[in-house]
Amino acid sequence: MRIGCPKEIKAQEFRVGLPPAAVREAVAHGHEVLIEAGAGEGAGFDDATYTAAGARLGTAEEVFASSDMIVKVKEPQASERARLREGQVLFTYLHLAPDPDQTRELLGSGVTAIAYETVTDRAGGLPLLAPMSEVAGRLAPQTGAWTLQKANGGRGVLMGGVPGVRPANVVILGGGVVGTAAARVAVGMGANVTVLDRSVPRMSYLDDIFQGRLTTQYSSAEAIEDLLPAADMVIGAVLIPGAAAPKLVTRAQLAQMQPGAVLVDVAIDQGGCFETSRPTTHHDPIYEVDGIMHYCVANMPGAVPRTSTKALSNATLPFVLALADKGWRQACEDDPHLLAGLSTHAGALTSYPVGRALAIDVVSPALALKR
Repeated sequence: MRIGCPKEIKAQEFRVGLPPAAVREAVAHGHEVLIEAGAGEGAGFDDATYTAAGARLGTAEEVFASSDMIVKVKEPQASERARLREGQVLFTYLHLAPDPDQTRELLGSGVTAIAYETVTDRAGGLPLLAPMSEVAGRLAPQTGAWTLQKANGGRGVLMGGVPGVRPANVVILGGGVVGTAAARVAVGMGANVTVLDRSVPRMSYLDDIFQGRLTTQYSSAEAIEDLLPAADMVIGAVLIPGAAAPKLVTRAQLAQMQPGAVLVDVAIDQGGCFETSRPTTHHDPIYEVDGIMHYCVANMPGAVPRTSTKALSNATLPFVLALADKGWRQACEDDPHLLAGLSTHAGALTSYPVGRALAIDVVSPALALKR
């Protein structure tokens, strides 16, 4: 199979779908790898390293036109979607539920699109989302602390405080991978941290691993409302796999918060969990609504592309090789967890959460395999 990896063109996205180490593995399996020239530069991988690993360099046009499978990081942008075709496999993050334009154009292209974020594992986890969730979660308190600085519009509160002055109050909505990673860093910075979740076993787990260094609380509208007035930072870390994120903080509730408090919306890829959230970029990451600062960068892990690229490839490479070695149909037949990532095929939508969010009819993934 010819595997293509284009350069990411989303604003301020420096990650790359395949690092040289992954190229070397694919070539060892007998596949041809075509990399867009300069694709890895943002993550610190030069073209010479790719050619040494066995890749062939080409233009974006060549990558899309001649590859059987396209491996990316972020969802294809409009100009990239125009180059996709039926019979081609696209393997990347998609986040279709809040993006009707992308969904419509992928369906129109006929491409077989498999979304990293909905591939599952035997434990019910999301193994291809987890590494980037880990990165984004660890970044969230860092970026939130920067936004809290007065020069950036924040309250002017230091995360860990100083002797005689209380630390920042950080509320984390969701105790999954993102929330746990965010809590780890926020606690390490000395903040007063409260994590809200609806899973009692998860809260017990967090209470155990943090040994009383944070507070857990059952998540409800009342609990969130009670915590907002004292919160210096609220980190949105909720996830409903494949679906749009629920809106947990309304615009009206911003009036309950202290001016200069910060909302960090890690769920922005899925539409955001704050009513006032809208996607931003690393170039212009924050904005203010009703006196509350919002950090809503849609590709937070892109800020640390070398770490992120390696972590993502560690998780995706076995699936890339399975798709290339067996072909997408056989790979998905053999692995129901990979089949769970199938989002579009031959003009049909195969993701039920996306269908519900966008009111589009869905063909079951199992039936799509027979098309």
